[in-house]
Amino acid sequence: MEVIYSLIPGMLFFGLIFLVVLIWAVKRGQYEDMEGNASRILMDDDEEMMGIPDGSGKKVEKDTGSKPGEV
Repeated sequence: MEVIYSLIPGMLFFGLIFLVVLIWAVKRGQYEDMEGNASRILMDDDEEMMGIPDGSGKKVEKDTGSKPGEV
């Protein structure tokens, strides 16, 4: 029974921490655009990806599906 006397204040402490984190996230705008990322994955952005370096210093070229030497 004595363990409950330490668990209740501990859970109240963690509850207050989670409440503060939730309020902080809402004020910083974390929940502003709930549908944006869900629909953004469906957009075709291959053209925008052309010419972006891949980290090795070389530019990544778009694969057209043709064999080397074909036009």
